[in-house]
Amino acid sequence: MSDLLGPMPPTPDEGPVAPDAGRLEPIAPGVFVWLGTDGAGRPGPNAGVIVEADGITVVDTLSAPSAARALNERLKGFGVPVRRAVYTSSHVDSVGGSSVFWMAARYGRAQTSALLDQPVPLDAYRRLVPAYAAEFDDDFATRPVSHTVASAAWLTPLVCAVPVSGPQSENLVVLVPSAGVLFAGAVAVFGTTPNAYDGDPEGWADTLGELGDQAPVVVPGVGPVGDAGHLLVLQAYLYATADAEGDPRRIPDGPWDEWSDRDLDEVNVERAARLAQGDDAVPEAMLRRLGLA
Repeated sequence: MSDLLGPMPPTPDEGPVAPDAGRLEPIAPGVFVWLGTDGAGRPGPNAGVIVEADGITVVDTLSAPSAARALNERLKGFGVPVRRAVYTSSHVDSVGGSSVFWMAARYGRAQTSALLDQPVPLDAYRRLVPAYAAEFDDDFATRPVSHTVASAAWLTPLVCAVPVSGPQSENLVVLVPSAGVLFAGAVAVFGTTPNAYDGDPEGWADTLGELGDQAPVVVPGVGPVGDAGHLLVLQAYLYATADAEGDPRRIPDGPWDEWSDRDLDEVNVERAARLAQGDDAVPEAMLRRLGLA
């Protein structure tokens, strides 16, 4: 039959592999974190990896196909396929490399599914992830959600996907209770400033308070592995953006003084102020970052 069908066409997991895209680190037996980079030497999107007898679950797929291929090359050493990919958001950090895991079932919220059904915002991706801009060409595509998660669901005996609100109104986090690990994905960043341009900073902060007692180990979407204390610091920052009433200068001193990308204060404070006035439009500060203002 294979002779009749001819050779299989190239698949998205084949192609250039990004150098220095990250490293795979163990957290617990069968549970790993891919500590990613942004393609320019700084900390970038992380991915979670849970290895079971039937296959692998990845939590988020990095920003671009070449970065995801670097992760996939490491995963081949486990000898089982990637069967599940969980999208914690629809943002490029979560779905940019999704085409590489083309054989996996893909889990996400209804909002993520709807947004991924829209045309890919290629210009925005290029600005948000400049190191991988060349990959966001007319042939680039993300993989849509195949399984919508509306309530907490066990995807495997080890992996539980939990709906929450965070940088978007509909996000997912992944718990591995037996290992004491929370893969927070897009809902947490450590050591860098979050971007709440299409979320509710105050509501996001409330969510972080609820997640703090779920697991002793917290893997953020960007940054080093942390714990509940790191979630509390992020929570305090987000509350501070809501209290700033539209003026970034009113954010008090705090642990965030050491974070990178503090220019995002302007985005987060404007978003909170707009929501307080019943306006859910994308902040002008974010539009300027995307070259759309």
